[in-house]
Amino acid sequence: MIHESAIVDQGAIIGEGSRVWHFSHVCSGAHIGKSVSLGQNVFVGNKVRIGNNCKIQNNVSIYDNITLEHDVFCGPSVVFTNVYNPRAFIDRKTEYRDTLVKQGATIGANCTVICGIEIGKFAFLGAGSVVRESVPDFALIVGNPGEQIGWMSALGKRLKLPLAGNATAICEYTGEIYKLTGSKVTRKVE
Repeated sequence: MIHESAIVDQGAIIGEGSRVWHFSHVCSGAHIGKSVSLGQNVFVGNKVRIGNNCKIQNNVSIYDNITLEHDVFCGPSVVFTNVYNPRAFIDRKTEYRDTLVKQGATIGANCTVICGIEIGKFAFLGAGSVVRESVPDFALIVGNPGEQIGWMSALGKRLKLPLAGNATAICEYTGEIYKLTGSKVTRKVE
């Protein structure tokens, strides 16, 4: 479904079951997966890849060299950058930095993601965070600059784990086991 006010340039690939809402613009080189929702006033650049089942809320800008894997959530007014030191009078299109958002990550409303980093699987960026460095899988990040304050389950619930060390937590909702080793969390999937 593409709303009549949306602009989808010829050549853009949009998967089955995806929806493009009011006043959005999808550039010709964009690849959008199946069952994706692009809210109102979303911009998707040419060199953008969006996986299946992503939800991109209103007023989100996804510029060139950004990749969102499957099941990523972007809250309202999230901004991704692609040049580290932009100037209006200097062409820096050859300096775009790649940003990867891995499967299941949540990026809260009004977050800014500085280019050239990786957001880990099922990471959770709290509303308004400014994220300048790569984020581990399952990490909970808040603030400006973004700082890790904990760990989140794949379901999106806070895990009772320290920031570093060796520990185990069980998601009280799913029963899944999460293991902290050093500063890395892994999930046991059966």
